Amino acid sequence: MCRNIRVLHNFQPPATETEIHAAALQFVRKVSGLQKPNARDLKVLERAAAIVAKTTEKLLHDLPPHGEPRTREGEIAKARVKWAKREEQMFKKLKEKMG
Repeated sequence: MCRNIRVLHNFQPPATETEIHAAALQFVRKVSGLQKPNARDLKVLERAAAIVAKTTEKLLHDLPPHGEPRTREGEIAKARVKWAKREEQMFKKLKEKMG
């Protein structure tokens, strides 16, 4: 999965249309391989993203909640912890290389 696409299920408050559309657009760009589309390709990607977003909204609506609802603040905190661990590993590898 593309690491820029975030889990949108079981959020409090629920995922917004903007968040769903952004994830859908990221998905269609990833599967198409077009990160910097021209105007014609952008129209095609936007149409596909609209279809994916509509289907995603239905999916999110139909799925039952599992566990505690997620919060945006909680997800940001998790990402910061994950980044700190990754940064620590990168510095450790750099130190090892430099001897």
